[in-house]
Amino acid sequence: MTKLADQQGSCLCGGVSVKVEQLDAQVGVCHCGMCRKWGGGPLLAVDCGTGVQLDGDSLATFASSEWAERGFCQRCGTHLFWRMRQTGQYIMPAGLFTDTEGFVLDHQIFIDHKPDYYAFANDTKCMTEAEVIAMFAPDGDGSA
Repeated sequence: MTKLADQQGSCLCGGVSVKVEQLDAQVGVCHCGMCRKWGGGPLLAVDCGTGVQLDGDSLATFASSEWAERGFCQRCGTHLFWRMRQTGQYIMPAGLFTDTEGFVLDHQIFIDHKPDYYAFANDTKCMTEAEVIAMFAPDGDGSA
């Protein structure tokens, strides 16, 4: 896995800045219903681990399930992160970052929830909801 160090970005209005110690350059796509409802389409994101610093006075969070929360700028509405509460792991939209050189689209999750009206041409690893839940969910309820 390729790691990129010292990545920075911000929300659309600049009210929240993001600094990440190290992120995985592998961009993943989430097709779950929550991500599609949250952003109007699939979430294209990178794993930023736990070394994330968010600064600004307009950061807000929403508890989207018992085991995860989503962060956003309450001023401009930019989606900032999906965070697993148990581990503190941040998954952040790839578009937040200023420098995306080296990013590679390589996996898709909740592929069995992808609607028929779009498709990615990239050859990626694909995981179903059941496979994702088995790997990540502490209680297996499927809520992200």
